[in-house]
Amino acid sequence: MNSHFFSDFSHVVFPKSCSVSLTGIKDTIITDCKKSEVWKVLILDPFTTKLLSSCCKMSDLMSEKITIVEDLFKSREPVPEMKAIYFMSPTAKCVDAFIADFKTKPKYKAAYVYFTDYCPDDLFNNMKMYCAKYIRVCKEINMSFMPQEAQVFTCDNPGAFQSIYSPKSQDKKKTLETLADQLVTLCATLDEYPGVRYKNNMVNAKALAELVDNKLAKHYELDDSGKKKVRHLYILKCSFPLIFSFNSQTVYCAALPRTNYLVVFVARYKAKDGSEKQALLNEDDMLWVKLRHKHIADKTIHLQLAEDCMQHFANNVEKLCKAEQDLAVGLDVEGVKVKDPMRTLLPVLLNPYSTHDKIRAVLLYIFSLNGTANFSCRRLNWGVPIITSPSFFSRKPTRRDRSQDQTYNLSRWTPVIKDVMEDAVENKLDTTEWPHQSECPAAWNGSGAVSARQKHKASSQDDRRTGSRLIIFVVGGISYSEMRCAYEVTQAVKSCEVIIGSSHILTPTGLLNDIKALSKGPMETFTIEERSNA
Repeated sequence: MNSHFFSDFSHVVFPKSCSVSLTGIKDTIITDCKKSEVWKVLILDPFTTKLLSSCCKMSDLMSEKITIVEDLFKSREPVPEMKAIYFMSPTAKCVDAFIADFKTKPKYKAAYVYFTDYCPDDLFNNMKMYCAKYIRVCKEINMSFMPQEAQVFTCDNPGAFQSIYSPKSQDKKKTLETLADQLVTLCATLDEYPGVRYKNNMVNAKALAELVDNKLAKHYELDDSGKKKVRHLYILKCSFPLIFSFNSQTVYCAALPRTNYLVVFVARYKAKDGSEKQALLNEDDMLWVKLRHKHIADKTIHLQLAEDCMQHFANNVEKLCKAEQDLAVGLDVEGVKVKDPMRTLLPVLLNPYSTHDKIRAVLLYIFSLNGTANFSCRRLNWGVPIITSPSFFSRKPTRRDRSQDQTYNLSRWTPVIKDVMEDAVENKLDTTEWPHQSECPAAWNGSGAVSARQKHKASSQDDRRTGSRLIIFVVGGISYSEMRCAYEVTQAVKSCEVIIGSSHILTPTGLLNDIKALSKGPMETFTIEERSNA
């Protein structure tokens, strides 16, 4: 048994954030386990390891007569007297590894096979050819996405940014196909057949929308369940999370280590007796769930932890963040328009901030001007030119007026995606900018349209989950601030649950590294000359 995996699996718990996923697993894998009283081996690939870790603990599995958890791709000792459960992705690599366990000398008495998604016919036929007499169950449970929080999911694919946006990418089409398959399994798990819309003039969003719509039609044609299109799925490209956010989740992400699998932070602190303690901030910590999307200054408990995190940003961070906010919002803290963004930018470049911080400020400066002229670039002493392209710098979207919102001076910026969510819920999105890939019936009005399948509502939480549901998918990554918006809009609307997802979660530093890796040509180098006053 892989002891490293066992120890990680035993403490990563995520049951409350993904009850739908857990229900799906219980209704298939766990239920089938109960039909037999014998102990079994559970065999997982890397993705299903993460997925199962998000839904239950090792003790939960042991209570269902699962005694060992093994890695599909690692060498394993045969246990011919035991039955094996294979929970894996429907890929050639996984199927080949499965076949190898039974082709010559079987390692286990029998196999119960569960795929996260639809298994292609060629792979299924290979399994039948070599292993048919050993397979007792073979099911597809439609769950190839990764639940992160109650209203957040990812496709566990950080490489998608490179694959989709790099001009040298060779696997863009394959990546979009995979993301579409994962989105279909999300809809199947949520028991939804949504209408699909996408952001116009965005080739990748349109391509993904077409794929998702076609695959949804095929899936429900096979399923033949008669589902109605009463929800909406919106697809848009990723924004650039260049601004540092002071909500607790973002601050902790920068200051604390994370576990391998999920958005679970490891907090180390000193107890009153001076000993060092360790705590996991996950879905089992109700205080963390309540506070993670709030500004860090709103925390009245966990104060020591908040103070420790803020020390991480103590070096002139206030001036840097104020400049970022001024450039992003276009207004200073007094509400006065920033007339000369260069005067806001220069102090950042002249101070000893990190290179990443300076690059973020420069990019915010460029976006504030919707592109920049050559003379401005020369003034910045960059090592490379910046080319203004009308196709790249499209016109700025009209933003909602949030001047009356109560907020902190260093958290004035609101992600554009919140405007999209609110406009979608209120049915105000322009169909020219957000065309329908598939039509949704007039029943959708964003304020509480419900499915004919809706059952009795037991609570306000159930009201949201059985009423309108809006699914937002961002191509290329989402930020913690955008994740927070899904909860804020859901809380404000009450009758509509907003679910947001992407290929992976972005941080400002991670985004800059992704952009740097997009090409390996001469444009890769980005330098800022810092001149000494001496």
